Amino acid sequence: MASSQDNAIPLVSRELLLNWLAARPRADGKDMGRGPGGGSYVMQPRIDYRKASPAALKAVQGLEEYLGHCSLEPKLIHLLKMRASQINGCAYCIDMHSKDLRAAGETEQRIYALDAWRETPFFSDRERAALAWTEAVTLVARDHVPDEVFAEARQHFNENELMDLTLAVATINLWNRIAISFRAVPGHYQPAPRKVAV
Repeated sequence: MASSQDNAIPLVSRELLLNWLAARPRADGKDMGRGPGGGSYVMQPRIDYRKASPAALKAVQGLEEYLGHCSLEPKLIHLLKMRASQINGCAYCIDMHSKDLRAAGETEQRIYALDAWRETPFFSDRERAALAWTEAVTLVARDHVPDEVFAEARQHFNENELMDLTLAVATINLWNRIAISFRAVPGHYQPAPRKVAV
């Protein structure tokens, strides 16, 4: 008879997890984990998008500045950003927003369970509605944001909040597409130090 320890899931480092996410097979069947000749793949940036178009980056940063002062709680915004990044397979943004969540005081349990939020008791009804909205908007081509997802979100968010929620999801999807397309390398981002009340 196997002991319960035989079934234990080994803990892995965050770096190992991020490397696995970056190297996992893509939806189209191509293996991002192998380089030419089947060797290991080391992610290299294609271009430095920050230098390639500073004006475009400034425009996207303007969306972030708005979201930083919008009607939604900052921790909720980071949860949504991480969830959309998980769906899109954006290792850079998963790394960034997991660090931002920790810096905001989020628990490891909720961060690790985010990908399976429906099966956990760790998220409030408001957060669950926001996560369902995030998934539907991120995967808009699949179901065109079903009415039942909208109805659930509407129970927890007023019109202004729902617009802010949608803008937050659209913005992280934009960042995901930039980071994935230009192969932004994860692991270097560090969140700003938390402000301590005096």
